[in-house]
Amino acid sequence: MPARARAPRFECTACGHLAAKWVGRCPDCGGWGTVEEAPDMPAVGSSGRPGVAPAPAARPSSPVRQIAEVSLETATARPTGVSELDRVLGGGLVPGVVVLLAGEPGVGKSTLLLEVAARRARDGATVLYVTGEESAGQVRLRAERTGGLAPHLFLSATGDLEEVAAHVEAVDPELLVVDSVQTVGTATADGTPGGVSQVRTVTTALVALAKQRDLPIVLIGHVTKDGAVAGPRTLEHLVDVVLSFEGERHSPLRLVRGLKNRFGATDEVGCFEMNDAGIAEVTDPSGLFTGGLDHPVAGQALTVAMEGKRPMMAEVQALIAHRSGDTPARRVVSDLDSGRVAKIIAVLQERCRLRLHDKDVFVATVGGMKLREPSADLAVAIAIASAFHNQAVRSGLVAIGEVGLGGEVRRVVALERRLAEAGRLGIDRAIVPPGEVRTPQGLHAASAQDLLGGLQLTGLIAGHPQDL
Repeated sequence: MPARARAPRFECTACGHLAAKWVGRCPDCGGWGTVEEAPDMPAVGSSGRPGVAPAPAARPSSPVRQIAEVSLETATARPTGVSELDRVLGGGLVPGVVVLLAGEPGVGKSTLLLEVAARRARDGATVLYVTGEESAGQVRLRAERTGGLAPHLFLSATGDLEEVAAHVEAVDPELLVVDSVQTVGTATADGTPGGVSQVRTVTTALVALAKQRDLPIVLIGHVTKDGAVAGPRTLEHLVDVVLSFEGERHSPLRLVRGLKNRFGATDEVGCFEMNDAGIAEVTDPSGLFTGGLDHPVAGQALTVAMEGKRPMMAEVQALIAHRSGDTPARRVVSDLDSGRVAKIIAVLQERCRLRLHDKDVFVATVGGMKLREPSADLAVAIAIASAFHNQAVRSGLVAIGEVGLGGEVRRVVALERRLAEAGRLGIDRAIVPPGEVRTPQGLHAASAQDLLGGLQLTGLIAGHPQDL
């Protein structure tokens, strides 16, 4: 009886989604024209793995041990030399760890990892930097500009996986950087470098190399237009740590966030600043998000946001402009949640009787910081009211709290940690939600039961400043 023909399989070249039939649009990632027929897979043996025949039971290479007897020496993190990156990694790079650093083009991924490689090399470690996107001369020029030349830093411009493995065998590095995983290919997989099969095969081989040699490997990855890590979804499952490198082109600020970390928490954020000499750490970023505080004007308000576990001072600015003609009122919001700002404007109109329906309202943050959490609601409301009354908020005042639809001010998480950061920066007055709270020495906190009370505390509604 002839063998039964294999049913065709279709795979998305963008995300790796498998489908039983061809479709024009991938149901997983939404890409058009990315679903193609997948190549035949090797026969599956009884062991459940493709092309693997059942093997007799063999003597294990190492005996089983109680978990308390397992040594932690091989799992101890070693600092990278960049403290802000170590903060996100959980102390540094663990031997055998595979880290994926993803970000938009031009955000500074290569510059950051070249700095990491140079600092590790200056500390005496042998580092291999592999680039498949640039020539060796281009990387050398960037290293001279950023001061990244080091005697133990080796460079290879190749996009072949077998060559990378040969270089690792010859150099025996203590850190391997691959820029980027989408540009490295191998002849053992179908497709071109950057495709689903190639990325999956290359990453699997590099993960195996890292575990065999206890070699930390940092991979640079691309992102899609939606900000997700490019390539198959399995790419994020294969690696140990996934980091997101974020930043706006018009702002020098760069943030590294942890999306996945098998060796630490994912609620830490590292701050960097791009400059002419490369990239620099920002250990105290609050100054980047505040400006013009020496001469306060109407429409300014301060708050303290939480980036992971890290409190950061932020400034909110608002401007109220009269409409010209019969044009509809505009609501322009930058780096804030436009839905939350619209809600606060509605609450100000209905609960505080501010006539905003016939005026243009512009609200933004300073320094390019994105405020998405509810704790900035009270600062946004005070900034809008300050601009409406053309009355500046007293200097040294910070506002923290969520605003409800009834105008009430609600508590937020990590309030005491936020106040501690405000006190460290010289803030002496705070408007906070009602309830018991410990404040640092020199800072007085006043409770705002509702939004109207919070505005009155600043002297905006009454028309004259008041001390809290």
